[in-house]
Amino acid sequence: MSPASSEIFLPDGVFVANLTPLREDLSVDHPALAAHCRWLLEQGADGIALLGTTGEANSFGLRERIGLIESVLEAGIPGNRLMVGTGCCAFPDTAALTRFAVESGAGGILMLPPFYYKPVSDEGLFRYFSLVIGQVNDSRLRIYLYHFPKLTGVPFSTPLVERLVCEFPGVVVGMKDSGGDWGHMQEVCGRLPGFRLYAGTERYLADVLGIGGAGCISATTNATAALAADVFRRWRAGEDVRARQEKLSAIRQAFEAGGFVPVLKQLFARWRQEEGWLRMRPPQAPLPDAAISRIADELKALGFEHPEKLSF
Repeated sequence: MSPASSEIFLPDGVFVANLTPLREDLSVDHPALAAHCRWLLEQGADGIALLGTTGEANSFGLRERIGLIESVLEAGIPGNRLMVGTGCCAFPDTAALTRFAVESGAGGILMLPPFYYKPVSDEGLFRYFSLVIGQVNDSRLRIYLYHFPKLTGVPFSTPLVERLVCEFPGVVVGMKDSGGDWGHMQEVCGRLPGFRLYAGTERYLADVLGIGGAGCISATTNATAALAADVFRRWRAGEDVRARQEKLSAIRQAFEAGGFVPVLKQLFARWRQEEGWLRMRPPQAPLPDAAISRIADELKALGFEHPEKLSF
């Protein structure tokens, strides 16, 4: 069964689930956010997954999210490199945010399932997405389902994905699979050739490309974008990337010793010597300095001292 999409606006490769810099009052630091997105693209990232888990999206109100999308696009970040997270619990909020992102020129939409009520049936989820798609009613809409059952408690079953793709061809076009279940990724890619599946971690980058997936969308590519992009480009050129992928996977694993938002923000504060990176919205909170030092030491032992001081 193959999705009947026509034009796809987002590239294959390495997407960054970007961090959101904050001001002292915990509002979004729009200039710093645009500068970070620009730097990530300069590092070799193929795209930015704006307003995802790592971007603390669900800690921002609807108006704040709209302002964030608007500011990034106005700063000149290309819309065809942006996958914007719009999933909310209430379908009118999701539809409103999605409509704004699409009309503003975002190339793709990353959509969580409604994640409060549990358990929910595939039929309930299908009705939710049908309502959102119907309310947005825009031929430019391209949805990438956000499969992250560890946080949402609401998985996308393969039969549901197939139904959505068949019912909304050219609209439901892909997935970010953050479930960590390699079998699930294989099943989705195997049953839906052409479906644009991105692994939720760069640890699976080469593997997911090998089964017909599109790439990865990862929190830690805030730091490893250049390394991950190198693996992707060499893979696409037909080179043997096993050693480089092994190094990339080991570095990713070192970051996993704590929650990605505090770990990455605290490390960027060290790397950039900028205390502003330490700001995060509750319930996120800084980790003890000793924990961050252990992660930094492990990264250094792997040859990763700073995102801009890399040896390939």
